[in-house]
Amino acid sequence: MKIQFCGASNTVTGSCHLITTDKHKILLDCGQFQGGKAQDALNYEEFPFDPSELDFMILSHPHIDHCGRIPLLVKKGFKGNIYCTDACADLLEVMLKDSGYIHEKEAEWANKKNERNGRPLVEPLYTFNDAMDALKFVKPVLYDQLVEINEDIKICFNDAGHILGSAVTELWIAEEICERNEEGEPISCISDKSVSKIVFSGDLGVMNRPILRDPTIIKKADYVIMETTYGNRLHPENAMDVKKLMDIIRETAARGGTTVIPAFAVGRTQELIYELNRVIDNDSEYRKDFENLKVYIDSPMATTATEVFRRNAQVFDEETKEYILKGDNPLDFKNLKFTRSSQDSMMLNANKEPKVIISASGMCEAGRIRHHLKHNLWDERNSIVFVGYQAEGSLGRLIVEGASEVTLFGEKISVKAQIHNLQGFSGHADKNGLMTWLGGFQQPPKQIFLVHGEMDAKDDFAASVKSELGYDPIVVRGNSEYVLEKDEIVNIEQAMAEAVDDETIAKTKSNLADIERRLEDIVATAKLAVDADIDPEKMARINNIVLELEKATINLGAEIGQ
Repeated sequence: MKIQFCGASNTVTGSCHLITTDKHKILLDCGQFQGGKAQDALNYEEFPFDPSELDFMILSHPHIDHCGRIPLLVKKGFKGNIYCTDACADLLEVMLKDSGYIHEKEAEWANKKNERNGRPLVEPLYTFNDAMDALKFVKPVLYDQLVEINEDIKICFNDAGHILGSAVTELWIAEEICERNEEGEPISCISDKSVSKIVFSGDLGVMNRPILRDPTIIKKADYVIMETTYGNRLHPENAMDVKKLMDIIRETAARGGTTVIPAFAVGRTQELIYELNRVIDNDSEYRKDFENLKVYIDSPMATTATEVFRRNAQVFDEETKEYILKGDNPLDFKNLKFTRSSQDSMMLNANKEPKVIISASGMCEAGRIRHHLKHNLWDERNSIVFVGYQAEGSLGRLIVEGASEVTLFGEKISVKAQIHNLQGFSGHADKNGLMTWLGGFQQPPKQIFLVHGEMDAKDDFAASVKSELGYDPIVVRGNSEYVLEKDEIVNIEQAMAEAVDDETIAKTKSNLADIERRLEDIVATAKLAVDADIDPEKMARINNIVLELEKATINLGAEIGQ
């Protein structure tokens, strides 16, 4: 078995890793490179493998640097299933449609310039329709569900706590043990197989953060592929950053300015809404300041993504679920306004009243945020607040590092607004969080591969891992390939039995008890509905729910009875 690293090997974008066995080819993520022209050019290079030969793909989560080249993969011949969590699948549709639209518009804009200058026309990386074609191959899977892909491969998605639907993936891969000739052809094989367990971290979230559950600690792995975005940095306390953000907004409004927050449409925007809602509700000091201050979410994708979050409350953490059960919508508050049309977006910059504008993209590489920066960067009354990672070469990184002037839409814009970088809002685990997750393995993995980080972050984290945990991880550099050992023969049934350990059984029983309690609530509500005067449309919806519950109950009873 081999692992070839085809992206996110020198930087934090373009996540893409190929696993090749004696029978199968599996792709982990297929992300877009981000961070300026040099990185963008990588997206147009040929894949270092034939997409048509892939059996299936696993997607860790729907951020563009992990999913952004999936439509291109399909366009180049991939026809396999794309496995991800159900919440990830909902957000993936939002992300890829928007990405296809942006690529079309950027090509259209570039071609207008090229025509005027007599240059050749360019093709978009992919189109909206290409994105739609790719979505046909998505196969949603539930968290904690052991899924048999084929007789040799099983997978399980665990919550990574990074964004809604993000996953730490466990893969059990069986290979035949064969004696081979000089050409590599098998001569004789034994009945048992070599089973390797690979754990792919995807992007790991921060412990004790709102809305999402904590990253799942994995107990055992033969091989680990791990992100290192903040491998040499620590986040400040998040609570301190919430208060600091509120103070920045209040001080900016007091001097007549606007606070502009570049935020990733999926994840960071929803967390900001949640935090603002919580502070405004519970802190009278800030409630008074926000009575007349409007907060605009100016991103159609962020608006749609927020709706997806509301539909997937089943994967929220317990604190957020309690919020919802009390009747409070944690993703809404009085002065929160969502804008969809470009006309509404333009009106925000025409309106000179103090306000807050949260807009995508988080690294300022595309979308409406670039227009808001053009209209607000030059005014010293305003504040620009960064709340997420800024990749090397991105416009956001230039501003954070103190650029006095930037170019937007061909125009030089002076940077006179106050610039703030609140890293406590990052959705990535910091060095301590990464060490805690890696330290959760009960025995040393055979090998750990460090990816998805800038070189200094990976090198520093590797040194910390060696000194604190005693592991000697491989720092992946460039598009490199590694052959994994096959020094252990394990029966596949034995390997699968180890996947369902005592903790998994206890968790399942706890979930069943929780379902039983919730069903009691449903029955109580149903009794009230029996005598209620309900309109036919609502009754039809209730009937559909009853049929689905009935089917699920019958199927569960049949399985238990076998």
